[in-house]
Parts: sequence; C-alpha cells; structure tokens
Amino acid sequence: MNLTAIRQPEEIVTRHFGESLFAARHLFPAGVRTDHSSDQSVIDLGSGAGFPGMPIKIWAPEITLTLIESTQKKATFLREVARALTLTNINVFSGRAEHHSNSSAQVVTLRAVERFESILPTATNLVAPKGRLAILIGEAQLATVQTLTPNFMWTSPKPVPLSSTRILAIGIHQP
Repeated sequence: MNLTAIRQPEEIVTRHFGESLFAARHLFPAGVRTDHSSDQSVIDLGSGAGFPGMPIKIWAPEITLTLIESTQKKATFLREVARALTLTNINVFSGRAEHHSNSSAQVVTLRAVERFESILPTATNLVAPKGRLAILIGEAQLATVQTLTPNFMWTSPKPVPLSSTRILAIGIHQP
C-alpha cells in the first residue's frame, strides 16, 4: 500500500517499531502505571502507517488513542490494524488535524510528517495544559522546535538507539 518510504525489513524494525517503542517507554515507563493511567489520552498526529501510535497503544493498552491521518487509504489501514489486533479505545480521525474537533490530550506525538514547521503549531494546540508533546526528529530540528513552542518546557533530548542523529524531544505544556 506504500504506507511508508522505508522498505527494508531491518530498517522497518529499527526505525518504525524501535523508535515508537523507545518513545512509549519514555512516555509510559513500565511499572509506573497508576490508577489514572486509563485516563491518559494520546493523539498521534499524522499517523501514517500507525507509528508511533500503534506501538505505544500495544505498550500501554490502557490509554485512549486517537490517530489523526488525512490520507483516506492510510486511515482505512489504521482502522483495519486496530480491528485485526483487537485493540480497544482507538479512534481514527481521517481528516486534517486542524479540523479535529475533540479537545486536547495529555500526550500528543509527532513523527515523520510533511511540512513539520507548519504542523507544529497545530500539534501544540492539541496538548492539554501540563500535557506532553513528544516529537521524534532529527537533532538539527530541535532548535526550530524550541523556537516555535514558547509555551513548552523541553526536557533533555533522548538519543534514539541505533540512530546517529534522531532524538526524542518531550516538551511539557506550560499554560
């Protein structure tokens, strides 16, 4: 279906699944689940083939996940994956993030989207007060992220394993 540009099996495992599970581990550490973990809502903006949203949901099945994908064939694929894996509390919004009418989420993820700088303000608007914005980017993009998100306090970037330049940046919304 041409859902991603990466075709090599090893790269699929390390780049897509590895990065996604790396983010999941930092956003929802094992053993740190609380009674409020089921109240955690996550929006994956520009989900594409489901990364990082689907692996995060598999890692933390108690979350409520919304996948926002504007390409209809990808949104249909995401619905089918959720059904085939019998994952619950997943919503697929097939449309532009700017038209997503639901409220904000405690966690918003962003990875490998086109026009990164133009979608970043939309992503920040989806983050609840004191919520987190988690972005998987190239290290060179971090300065741009910090400049475009004045209402976020950024933790130290975490280098993605098996990558020379990719990082996980997590910002906390400071209303």
